[in-house]
Amino acid sequence: MSSASEQRNRLATEPSPYLLQHAGNPVDWFPWGDEAFARARAEDKPLFVSIGYSTCHWCHVMERETFENQAVGAYLNEHFISIKVDREERPDVDKIHMSFVQMTTGGGGWPLNVFLTPDLQPFYGGTYFPPEAKHGRPSFLTLLERIVDLWKTRRDDLVASAVDLTARLREMIVQDPDNAFPTGPRELHGGGQTLLGEFDPVNGGFGGAPKFPRPSQPLYLLRYARRFGDAEAVQAVLTTCDRMAAGGIRDHLGGGFARYSVDERWLVPHFEKMLYDNAQLTRLFLEAFLVSGENRHAEVARDILRYVARDMTHPEGGFYSAEDADSEGKEGRFYCWTQAELSGLLSPEAFNVVAARFGITAKGNFIDHSDPEPLTGLNVLSLVQAEVAEADRGLLEESLAAMREVRSRRVRPHLDDKILASWNGMMLGACAGAFAILGDDEFRTLAERNLAFVQEHLWEPPTPETRGTLHHRWREGHRDSVQLLDGYAHLLTGVIDLYEATLDPSHLTFAVQLADAMMERFYDPVGGGFWQSGADTPHLLMRVKEDYDGAEPSGNAVASLALLRLSAICARPDWREAAEKTLRLFAQKLHQTPQVVPFLLCALDFALQEPKRVVIVGDWLCGSTRALLNHAHGVFEPHRVILGNHGPVDPFAQTLPADEERSLAYLCTGSACQPPTREGSVVREFLRNTPPPESPY
Repeated sequence: MSSASEQRNRLATEPSPYLLQHAGNPVDWFPWGDEAFARARAEDKPLFVSIGYSTCHWCHVMERETFENQAVGAYLNEHFISIKVDREERPDVDKIHMSFVQMTTGGGGWPLNVFLTPDLQPFYGGTYFPPEAKHGRPSFLTLLERIVDLWKTRRDDLVASAVDLTARLREMIVQDPDNAFPTGPRELHGGGQTLLGEFDPVNGGFGGAPKFPRPSQPLYLLRYARRFGDAEAVQAVLTTCDRMAAGGIRDHLGGGFARYSVDERWLVPHFEKMLYDNAQLTRLFLEAFLVSGENRHAEVARDILRYVARDMTHPEGGFYSAEDADSEGKEGRFYCWTQAELSGLLSPEAFNVVAARFGITAKGNFIDHSDPEPLTGLNVLSLVQAEVAEADRGLLEESLAAMREVRSRRVRPHLDDKILASWNGMMLGACAGAFAILGDDEFRTLAERNLAFVQEHLWEPPTPETRGTLHHRWREGHRDSVQLLDGYAHLLTGVIDLYEATLDPSHLTFAVQLADAMMERFYDPVGGGFWQSGADTPHLLMRVKEDYDGAEPSGNAVASLALLRLSAICARPDWREAAEKTLRLFAQKLHQTPQVVPFLLCALDFALQEPKRVVIVGDWLCGSTRALLNHAHGVFEPHRVILGNHGPVDPFAQTLPADEERSLAYLCTGSACQPPTREGSVVREFLRNTPPPESPY
């Protein structure tokens, strides 16, 4: 990456860590915005748009090889208007151009490099382009020369192609609003069966190498298993959790999980750590704990959150975005160990215990591909030995402490310290869930401080003229002006989670404000569904309703489930109607390719069953309320909501009589409630009582 001593381009004034990494390039980069587009029109030049993120390994590679090259920079500056985009700050821009590259090449990834006409219509794109011709692919400079030649000699053909490709792109990503509402059980059953068909029974997970956690898939399978009584699905999820927890994709010294593994065994990771992965994996391991009762699953969740609290949290409580795969120009250098290094650090007895536990060998299990001096003999830590003899446990803990101390002195990977509303909402919900399920007060503190940070730095409260505004990004005192569905939907979910964990009515009031603002800014009352960007977002080729649940669940899926839950808590049928209309919009996708929308399946699963309501009446701060909440959260029941009798709750809940001495729980389904109870065992039995397995037909 570029050094601070080099001449800086206009990206030097941008807050994005990714854009700042390119501020020393010889390329005359522009940020996405008015200046770049006006310049392209005035100079009659095509646009070169390069999209990535600050912890992306191959983005670093292409920068070193290409964007730091003086000849490439000079050529781009002469013939193109070049734009750098941080995909994490502008997922709406990334979505359009990634869809274009996937449509035209069959693949995608980052860095994402696309060429556009001055009116923003794409005509060519790809991912990583090599500096020299190889494997039948031209060098990047040769590609640039070819595009310049076409721009000069066949401009009309190129523009016509861009118009045609834009029309095809619009057809591909615009949904039909006239779908019938999904019938329900058939789609849910088909989705579960499809996922189970992709399950790897040996290594866990779904599909082959490279293997991504994609937590939406196992989270849905747990709901599928409960609805259809499928023990095989439960075992698939628990196997996946156990294999991931044992693999090198998990940081066994520092906590947290890497982005993905390059192999099918979860052994060798791509070492970057993303906040959104760790938030979703926390939720997955918490639900696995509820289903299995095995403390090892709870410990993985604790391990993730303590890593986030230690290494990924702003002093005021916001959560940072990611840690890089690379340090000192080498991928994995911070995390890996050689046999010689460990044998020199530990006593012979301690080394033998560590080597057996983590599979340490002289050859190693990870090959560093950096040039010109690749590192050799590197070991990624993974749990090769499942159990450690009682006599060796103390020695193992001492050894791990020594290894952590040594690792703390290494050059740490780059930290992307921007704070995003969407990913903070995910981690907020994970912290709230951990407090609710495990009872650890440290996680409530982590959640409450995070929410206070978001409300202070990213939220503008409602006024008589507005519903309230949630900004997407904050960094070093500056926030952006971008409005994105993902921020509202994920934060709404996290706030609902925190409300259900605490019954603090102020959290429910904030959730209502967020839901109203989200509906006003993004909901399409005519066609259904939610737009990814606000209506006033400039410079977008088209507005998109995202449905794909990839590394992150789509904003439409998250918004739908959040509104269904909040509707049941607050008795707001308008929110339920919006969620159902959204599911109807994506009915064809739910029916034909359910495996690509697993979180939307979670929303459909909730929509098709009347949720059980646990209404806890009494002082939300008192110990008896906390005790009842612990019992209500101690059962895996995805079709339930938990609410108090204070704040903007269902008016019926506000009328339920209280007990002056202790809190009471009313257990309700539909309009019927059981007699109130003070007994946590009664609450658990109510939630455990499931209907017989449902037939999909």
